[in-house]
Amino acid sequence: MKQPQKNAKKTPPLKLPKLPSLLERKIYKTGQTRGADDDVVYQNRVNRNSTVLIPWNSWVECSSPNDSVGIYENGYIVLISPTDYFDNTTDRNIKEQKLILGRNALVYYEERNDWIDNPPKKYGWKPAQNRKYPLGGQYIARIPATTAHSNGKKINEGFTGTDNKGAGIRVYEYASQQTINDTRLQLEAIFWTCRDAIEQTVFSGMTKADAILRKNAISENCERHGLFDKRKLFANRILNGDNVAICPFCLEELSASGFFSRLKQASGREVNDLTVTELNLFHIDALRVGTSNHKPYNLGWGHHHCNIVVKDEGIEQTLQWLRKVLSRNDAHKSSAG
Repeated sequence: MKQPQKNAKKTPPLKLPKLPSLLERKIYKTGQTRGADDDVVYQNRVNRNSTVLIPWNSWVECSSPNDSVGIYENGYIVLISPTDYFDNTTDRNIKEQKLILGRNALVYYEERNDWIDNPPKKYGWKPAQNRKYPLGGQYIARIPATTAHSNGKKINEGFTGTDNKGAGIRVYEYASQQTINDTRLQLEAIFWTCRDAIEQTVFSGMTKADAILRKNAISENCERHGLFDKRKLFANRILNGDNVAICPFCLEELSASGFFSRLKQASGREVNDLTVTELNLFHIDALRVGTSNHKPYNLGWGHHHCNIVVKDEGIEQTLQWLRKVLSRNDAHKSSAG
């Protein structure tokens, strides 16, 4: 019997054709957090597995992520208000939870009165600078400017440098790297279910042969990893009965053109640098503190305007509100008639 050669070369994995840049960027961004400006403690558009910021009052339910990994891959920082930190009862609870300033916790100043009553200099504290132990300090401050005080200037201290702007991400936006990879794979497979997906990717620069090759490879890979259960995708309002992508809120079939076309603007109110496309990432169950809702089978693609209507309320709650709105409008019309 012929023995396999020790130095036999392995067959390299199939290299897939690239997606059109706009679509590739849109799928990639689903693994990033939302934007954040300089006056908040959060990082601006970074990976969802970055260091997590956990409010003290959410610590018990958020001490570990509710996912298969069970740990925050890049650690966490618990943010404690000065009011809580200097309360004797809370202070005892903090110690019982093994939270230590400068190690895994920071005092977070948001109110000017707290800054005045318990200034960090009084305790020899320094503003933190590192997202992992040692944090380099004991506190962080984001206090808006005010005219109510003689010295009411804005106070931003800790994590303000160009290379370390923002202390971490919102706890409800967290997802492990494996979850990020799985959701990106699933979201691309959902895109390919659009009836005009091949046509639109060809229009945007792919060859038809490359588009078909990538579509089939992504779909097969997704099914192989248990990420394309059509019954689950239908039940979660991501695909319709024809296995075509739909908006989770209005349930209209999606055209792949919406992934490439900019949002239509009202006449006379156009903005030249608008980058928002017609279709965007859509969470079926909204992101919530204490849950890990950025995950497979809870993400689809939806209309930008539908996303705005739903906001952070969730689909079912928004539908209940709309039913009341429609009912009142119908009653109003009947009264007028």
